[in-house]
Amino acid sequence: MKNWTASNIPQREIGLAVITGSTEGIGYEDALALSSSGWNVIMMGRNAQKGADSIAKIKQVNPRAKVSFEKIDLADLSSVRAFASRMNSKGQAVDLLINNAGVMTPPKRLETADGFELQFGTNHIGHFALTAQLLPLLRKSPGARVVTVSSVANRAGKINFDDLQSKSSYVPGKAYSQAKLANLMFALELQRQSEKHGWGIISIAAHPGVSRTNLLITGAGRWSGPGMARTFLPFLFQPSVQGALPTLYAATSPDAVGGVYYGPNKMSETRGFPSIAKIPVQAQDLGVSLRLWEISQELAGVAF
Repeated sequence: MKNWTASNIPQREIGLAVITGSTEGIGYEDALALSSSGWNVIMMGRNAQKGADSIAKIKQVNPRAKVSFEKIDLADLSSVRAFASRMNSKGQAVDLLINNAGVMTPPKRLETADGFELQFGTNHIGHFALTAQLLPLLRKSPGARVVTVSSVANRAGKINFDDLQSKSSYVPGKAYSQAKLANLMFALELQRQSEKHGWGIISIAAHPGVSRTNLLITGAGRWSGPGMARTFLPFLFQPSVQGALPTLYAATSPDAVGGVYYGPNKMSETRGFPSIAKIPVQAQDLGVSLRLWEISQELAGVAF
């Protein structure tokens, strides 16, 4: 694993990868690297024009890239269902699902179309629902992988079952940490459920460290403290192409292991090359994980 980079991704002639939030940032770097390695990549996002622009950028690098765009809004479960329905109607096996899209620290409490707090609803419930509804296609591919992207912010997270939607008290960073902890716990529980039920799916978690993407600017705002740091102090953040490496390692390396968490290897996992990341103690609570799994099925209206 030492100093693993995208050049280490095995080349392949077939393989379908589905990546949420892939028109920019970490997701775009995932799409670029995978399509350059022979994968057929479905890029996903809310904005069709951004999708077209991203595909054009990838085609400039690799004119033979097999890449397409699908519109989806993870903050709207009807949009998730519509996408999954389109995919299931085609019946093509999905070899890789990367749950990457995210919303970060909007200053005011916002809700998804289904009434969930925006960060919990988008980052966790939307991806939970998507994974459940793509399960039949993932099971068609031997050794299919699901990589769910978490964050170092999960270290400060706690699953507050008494106020999952932050209705009683909304603190942007606290709600974000809970959502990213939920991402990690989902990835770990999905591996356990796959082993228990014989689904044959490998579930892995990853995080990008502290990376130079637009997540802070679009969430907290350009003139927020974090947004200004991202704008005027870029040296504090590693490039998004570097931040994408743990996800790509989890997605493609023959040595990546189900139920393991990968992140950068330097400066408290804020930057560097892929390595095994430390799982916060609260993410290791099997009782909380199973309860979150069951409640998430109810909220998302799905059953694995």
